[in-house]
Amino acid sequence: MTGLFITLEGPEGAGKSTNREYLAERLRAEGIEVLLTREPGGTPLAERIREVLLTPGDEQMNPDTELLLVFAARAQHLAEVIRPALARGAVVICDRFTDSTYAYQGGGRGLSLERIAALETFVQGDLRPDLTLVFDLPVEVGMARASARGRLDRFELETRVFFEAVRGAFLKRAEADPARYYLLDAAQPLTQVQQCIDALLPKLVERVRG
Repeated sequence: MTGLFITLEGPEGAGKSTNREYLAERLRAEGIEVLLTREPGGTPLAERIREVLLTPGDEQMNPDTELLLVFAARAQHLAEVIRPALARGAVVICDRFTDSTYAYQGGGRGLSLERIAALETFVQGDLRPDLTLVFDLPVEVGMARASARGRLDRFELETRVFFEAVRGAFLKRAEADPARYYLLDAAQPLTQVQQCIDALLPKLVERVRG
């Protein structure tokens, strides 16, 4: 068996966490070791950085500060969790990864994609996800779902214009590399979304088992 790195991406309220759990259950039923994690976060230190990134405050965070904090948390996460799990042959399913950086800090904040790419190479080397599931839905639907969950974090408080740019960035990346990205309509009922995930399972199991 070889390790497999799967990431789940998409805007707020797209159902990534729910479907991450579902995919993990289906793979575990096949006898496959699965590690669930998230970004920013995944280790105690990275989770503390997550709190800084997500908690609204009086001081406005500079976009470059935000970008560097995201990659600082990612460096710790890779070293402590993701790389060791992949090395032992586990399937790592991560709620957000570097595609979110391109979407939120690149698309939403307008930071240079070249700068993000340089940090991606510096922190990750040649490690990239084997498969990225992009859960897409209209911005107004996602914002409504996020609001229904309760108190909004610093990103969820952003404007519709911001989230339209985020969504567009995700879709552009998915369109550019259809071999790695799998686009799902997250606005449809959950059962239908999970049927799409089920359709991927045979190939995923085959890849893990070699």
